[in-house]
Amino acid sequence: IQLMFFALFLLFYIVILGGNLLILLTVFSDSQLHTPMYFFLSNLSFVDIAYSSATAPKMITDFVSEKKTISYWGCITQMFTFHFFGCAEIFVLTVMAFDRYAAICQPLRYTTIMSANVCTVLASLSWLGALGHSFVQTLLTFQLPFCNAQTIDHYFCDVHPLLKLACADTSLVNMLVVANSGLISLGCFLIILASYTVILFSLRKRSAESRSKALSTCGSHLTVVTFFFVPCVFIYLRPSTTFPLDKVVSVFYTTITPMLNPLIYTLRNENVKTAMKRQWRHKVSLEEKQKG
Repeated sequence: IQLMFFALFLLFYIVILGGNLLILLTVFSDSQLHTPMYFFLSNLSFVDIAYSSATAPKMITDFVSEKKTISYWGCITQMFTFHFFGCAEIFVLTVMAFDRYAAICQPLRYTTIMSANVCTVLASLSWLGALGHSFVQTLLTFQLPFCNAQTIDHYFCDVHPLLKLACADTSLVNMLVVANSGLISLGCFLIILASYTVILFSLRKRSAESRSKALSTCGSHLTVVTFFFVPCVFIYLRPSTTFPLDKVVSVFYTTITPMLNPLIYTLRNENVKTAMKRQWRHKVSLEEKQKG
């Protein structure tokens, strides 16, 4: 069974790396995609590569290892990077929802609202907010004494499994963790749902073609958001308890969502598909010129 999971999750990780790298290269190399929507999409692709890399390589290696161990500092590093890039993904998805709201509900003011400076500020705030969240989360967890407990009931170092190992009162830390992780997840999820509710109401007055195009983009985004936020809220917006189901639920936001992003944003996005075809034709023509 472990060999089967090794092959399966290795395939998932290859798809995550390949798909998101393809989006990054396409967006950076095609000037027609240098717009706010694709700027944030490239941020999301970079986050997905880094976020999945915080847990997937160790998990995949453990499937074929006799001793599934991690050092103390390795555990700290894994938890810090996991929460840093995970929180960055939350903020980037929220900013992407605001971008779609501005594009669909305020089309005449869109270029002013989402100017290059505004996009840079929003992206910077997303990364800085994620850094602050991860620093606080890691500090709160690892300032606790862990005594002789050494077995983590999870496939990566996360808050709730580590709090179970602490030989001290964790009630205050647990409340702070819920406030830090749980409320960020829930708050951003509600903001995204509010954005798309406003978008849906505004679409009633549009033409059928305009509605279809907007709903296609928003539907893709909401699919990713649902797979990512619902498990996050389930895991982090509750007291420090762990359930056997947690490991399965965690797979959705650590592996499935980073893999879905490139599939959804390439297979369901005509602009990205057209840009990829354009880049491919350009590459082929260059090779033919060199041969000639």
